[in-house]
Amino acid sequence: MKLIERRQYLDKLINVLGTPDIKVITGVRRSGKSKLLEAFRAYIESEDPDCNIIQINFNLPDYDDLLTYRALYDYVNAYYVAGKENFVFIDEVQMCKDFEKAVNGLHASEKYDIYITGSNAFLLSSDLATLFTGRTFEIKVYPFSFSEYMEYFGLKDRYDALDKYVLEGGMSGSYLYKNQEAKYDYIADVFDTLIVRDIRKKYKIRNTQLMDRIVDFLMDNVSNLSSARNITNTLGSMQEKIHHTTVGNYMQYLCNAFAFYKVRRYDIKGKKYLSSNDKYYLSDHTFRYAKLGTKNMDYGRILENIVAIELLRRGYEVYVGILYKKEIDFVAVKRSEKIYIQVSDNISEEKTFEREVAPLLQIKDAYPKYVIARTRHDEYQYEGIKVIDIADWLLNK
Repeated sequence: MKLIERRQYLDKLINVLGTPDIKVITGVRRSGKSKLLEAFRAYIESEDPDCNIIQINFNLPDYDDLLTYRALYDYVNAYYVAGKENFVFIDEVQMCKDFEKAVNGLHASEKYDIYITGSNAFLLSSDLATLFTGRTFEIKVYPFSFSEYMEYFGLKDRYDALDKYVLEGGMSGSYLYKNQEAKYDYIADVFDTLIVRDIRKKYKIRNTQLMDRIVDFLMDNVSNLSSARNITNTLGSMQEKIHHTTVGNYMQYLCNAFAFYKVRRYDIKGKKYLSSNDKYYLSDHTFRYAKLGTKNMDYGRILENIVAIELLRRGYEVYVGILYKKEIDFVAVKRSEKIYIQVSDNISEEKTFEREVAPLLQIKDAYPKYVIARTRHDEYQYEGIKVIDIADWLLNK
């Protein structure tokens, strides 16, 4: 498989090289965590050819003897070399029973620089502080961005490339398949056998049919406001007793595995978070096509999903803005920086354009405001609002 250098992630790892933190690489299954670890290993060896790297990949049967924490701990210590920089790389660490005991023990010895990846249903961001007694540094990996997609295929025309990316997405394992149907078969298989299977295993889910129906509902309603109660009411109309707490738990499990990302609502005027009705976005928009088909293509929603994930990829906290009962697609915050964004497929009609800019014009602060759409034109300004083609915005870091 062709590889590209995923510099933004590699730089994050390089920046924490040698720190005492336990480095944890997280992200949806098949988003490139293992390949990133391989690229990082190559970097370390180029900088320090004399170093000692102890690498365990639990995807390989070669390491089946290390599936208990004691065996893993003893194996790493057996390969320690005094007088050298010792690195520990463990791929799919959750496959080792009580892995946190081994990792904590190795970290406490202060002899190793430790890097791990794992299936996210088992290695949650929220669990890191309790799993590991040492300080952790999390590197969040996402499927290929639009710019990575263009680099992978050597594409030059950004507008045509975006049309392809909308259909093919960022799950790079699918790029090896020749036709679109085979690509979607691969993507559906990743979702069903890796993501959902992990969730069922971790949380011992018995009602697998309900989980599948919640997945379909969230996929069909990407970018729509959703809550456990309205999903329960919709699914409950099928003459089956479903409790909204169960539905809420299942929705959280899907977010834990990074199948979906929840985006909360934020009252811009009142400067407070709203507790009900959030939006859910897929970690890669093509999961929707692979599971539900492409008959009802809603490009506006798909573009909104792409922008949401790109904002997260760039390190923003992302919210849905509410102002005077009008909605702003995204309020993105990073430290002292804040931006407001409206996303649309087509703003060539005056009515559509006015609808998109109206909520932004009501915001009185001086933070940047954007309308992002498929304009195929250079960026321009309308009453202080930047109107930019989505391909240009995605490529503009």
